[in-house]
Amino acid sequence: LTNNLTNKKEQFIPKNKNNIGMYVCGPTVYDDPHIGNARPLIIFDILFKLLKKKFESVTYVRNITDIDDKIIKSSQEQKISTKELTEKVTKSFLEDCKFLNCENPTHQPKATEHIGLMIEMINELIKKGYAYENESHVYFEVKKFSDYGKLSNKNLEELIAGSRVEISENKKNSEDFVLWKPSNDNEPSWDSPWGKGRPGWHLECSAMSKKFLGEEFDIHGGGIDLIFPHHENEIAQSRCANDTKAFANYWVHNAFITMSNEKMAKSQGNILKIKDFRKKMSGQVIRLALMSAHYKQPLDWNEKLINDCQNTLDKWYRIYSPEIKNADIPEVILKPLYEDLNTPGYIANLHQLYEKASKGQDQDIFISACKFIGLF
Repeated sequence: LTNNLTNKKEQFIPKNKNNIGMYVCGPTVYDDPHIGNARPLIIFDILFKLLKKKFESVTYVRNITDIDDKIIKSSQEQKISTKELTEKVTKSFLEDCKFLNCENPTHQPKATEHIGLMIEMINELIKKGYAYENESHVYFEVKKFSDYGKLSNKNLEELIAGSRVEISENKKNSEDFVLWKPSNDNEPSWDSPWGKGRPGWHLECSAMSKKFLGEEFDIHGGGIDLIFPHHENEIAQSRCANDTKAFANYWVHNAFITMSNEKMAKSQGNILKIKDFRKKMSGQVIRLALMSAHYKQPLDWNEKLINDCQNTLDKWYRIYSPEIKNADIPEVILKPLYEDLNTPGYIANLHQLYEKASKGQDQDIFISACKFIGLF
């Protein structure tokens, strides 16, 4: 796997080969997910399948962030409660996952169900001198953690200059990030030692990954946009609260989806929602399109890509039969996936298998190989 912590491809060596732990940042449920959000769903679903093939027990955790500033803003704009909004969007997200033929993770925790654990972690950070309270806010003091910036491969000055750091008079230093903030009267809030409020976004993943995977685990995944500040901050607060030399050992990030080479983002106004595809085509077409480029490479989303994937699947389905029993997939076919999830290499193998299967050879292997990657 390409490990962004070391910036190189590394052999995957688990902490405990009898129980692999993987945490992937899930959605912030303030709006329906778009095609850009679907990429990590597919990539880490494939990684989950691959790990389960190699190891006897794999725990895959993907969280749902159901408390956040974006959620509060969106609920106020729509004039509905945050609970109503998050329940509606979570339902839509889970329908998208099903549409894309993704397996359910082992655990799918919600942030609002783990506020107590977050408060405990903040208390620990204050006690150890890594965090401070000011005006009902609690901040993590970044310069107390000497490894800050290692994941992004940047020093503190570069990170601050290149990012939108929240300005606040309550902070000691501009780079410090919020662990707890007060809520206004009309906003969701929880009781805490620092008054009624809510947790900072980064803290949620640290608390939930610890609960389900322990203080150190194998793989942490997500989109490349989460490296800084989200994942950098997770590492800082987790290692400091838990007194550990590591948090996750392998950091795996997928690249963006672009449209006409522009990043797909709500701010760009160029998003395509997953739910809008549900009536138009099979989710497996979307799935094949999203694995047509290597996860480390940007993927440009266009009509030709969709049409090509539709045609490929139409062709492959002519050979599919539910009566054909599952067969063992030869390691030589799976080999590209073992090489840093090389999905284009695996798809090339499927094309070769199809040619043989269309002549009546190894149909069972072809069908099993398509099923393995969620295409049948």
